[in-house]
Amino acid sequence: MPPAAALRRDLKSLVRKLSADSRPLEQMQALHTIATEVSQEGGAGNQAAVAAAGAIPALVRLLGAGSDAGLQANAAVTLSWLAELRENAAMIAAAGAIPRLVRLLGPGSPGVVQAKTACALQFLASHAGKSATIAAAGAIPLLVRLLAPGHGPDVRIQSAGLLGMMAEHDVSTINTIAAGGAIPPLVQLLGLESSSDEVRHAIGALTNLANCARSMVSITLAGAIPPLVRLLGSGSEADVQRAVCGTLANLAANPWNSVAIAIAGAIPRLVDLLGRGSPPEVQERALDALTNLAMLNDDNKATIIAAGAIPTLVQLLRRGSPGALTVLAFLSYDDSAASAAAGAIPCLVKLLGPHSCSDVQQRDAGVLLSLARTDDIAVAIAAGGAIPPLVLLLGPGSPSLVQEFAARALNLLARNAGSASAIAAAQAAVRR
Repeated sequence: MPPAAALRRDLKSLVRKLSADSRPLEQMQALHTIATEVSQEGGAGNQAAVAAAGAIPALVRLLGAGSDAGLQANAAVTLSWLAELRENAAMIAAAGAIPRLVRLLGPGSPGVVQAKTACALQFLASHAGKSATIAAAGAIPLLVRLLAPGHGPDVRIQSAGLLGMMAEHDVSTINTIAAGGAIPPLVQLLGLESSSDEVRHAIGALTNLANCARSMVSITLAGAIPPLVRLLGSGSEADVQRAVCGTLANLAANPWNSVAIAIAGAIPRLVDLLGRGSPPEVQERALDALTNLAMLNDDNKATIIAAGAIPTLVQLLRRGSPGALTVLAFLSYDDSAASAAAGAIPCLVKLLGPHSCSDVQQRDAGVLLSLARTDDIAVAIAAGGAIPPLVLLLGPGSPSLVQEFAARALNLLARNAGSASAIAAAQAAVRR
């Protein structure tokens, strides 16, 4: 018999042993064998085969009150593995797993069951799009209670993970989670007494919750900013720093939060993260945070410049960082001389070329426009070769905003007689 056929035969036999007629020991042994099959590396085929053998309804039944805690925990783990396939996740939800899993989050369940259950629900929230269904089943108050210090680290980690997954891309669920009181205990998990995994999952949840205007203020009022700023420090691992930068970037979209983040001392730490010692993914997220902090806040711009950001931004620009260009665009108007002195002009001229996308060209022309307000820098821009590519950006192949920024930059350069002649010559060359 071919291996696949033998596997299907064995799976059907194992699924029958999950029935209520089997002894608990037989159920546990069958469950262990099935879990081994679906958890193997590259086991998508086995996951599909297990579902096709009818395991999902049997596993959902094992979540019921009639099963002991060991069966419930192992059934939840096996459903987690199966739910890695989106088709299986939909089948698990359709089989009525969500109400049973949510019930197992309650105080009557041991911690191991609560943790495994929260993990299974994360897959259903992510792969089956069931965040609203999980919330409607009453999960949020149970999860908030599980974040309390009286519960084990695994329970808190998986509960924070589920809240973060439910909050992803769903404003109505974000509002429900915030209204349910989840934000203060999530902020508490950022404390020094929490494990690194607790901190990571709390940051993830807070990042997603900060995508909503109402909850981003609630996060700040709950005292999140000081511990987040602390976690930017050199004592944190790179993935934590990256995640914190993302949270602060979301929070800084609110003007009041932007001020509070600056007051807490985040800007020098974010600028430090732009240095060569940080991985590129940390640098890019730090740039996102600095972008939102600089947006519409002159005091923050001045603080970023004072922290020595511009030379580092120019270095990142030379390595092709689009985020560095965005931050520089906000800062260049306030300290154009520093930008030019740091060697920004050659990098900016290069980015005007056809290899750059229109968005980069627009921001790039905007930076040059800001720099060109100073006469001597305008001369340096022209001498640096900016005129020919700016003239090319006036053509019909460029989007209207790119054309506008290029035209305004050229108008400023044309205040110098030599530059005006060079612009006329470049335009004539294009027409030929």
